[in-house]
Amino acid sequence: MRLASVLAFGAMVAVTAALLYAHSLFARTPLPIAFQISAVCLMLWARLTFGLRSFHAAADPTGGELVTSGPYRFLRHPIYASICLCIWAGILDHLSPLSVSLGILATTGAIVRLLCEEKFLRQRYPEYSRYAQATKRLLPGLW
Repeated sequence: MRLASVLAFGAMVAVTAALLYAHSLFARTPLPIAFQISAVCLMLWARLTFGLRSFHAAADPTGGELVTSGPYRFLRHPIYASICLCIWAGILDHLSPLSVSLGILATTGAIVRLLCEEKFLRQRYPEYSRYAQATKRLLPGLW
């Protein structure tokens, strides 16, 4: 699981770099720009709520209690949701077969990472299963 998580993280970083290189990451029209600003705000809110815990490329849970407040009340993985929202807003504003393929790769990377994280979280926090039943993963009300 750790290797899958690290590879998925690498894919997400590579996609972001490729979209940046292709000038397809940042939106240029009002609606996609608004989505990207919303994504950045969601990520900042999630990061501030999560606190000073460190980041792990292998998706290992950090010390401390399970975070279920802030954006984590609505989504189990708001940071991955914000990454996907930001990337897809840029892609839809610079639509091409390459950008859509990269978006699919980034989304797949995010899904692999969150599934790995969830396995580790279930092992570390007994209350995670109950939280997972009440809170969607990436899309409020859907998944």
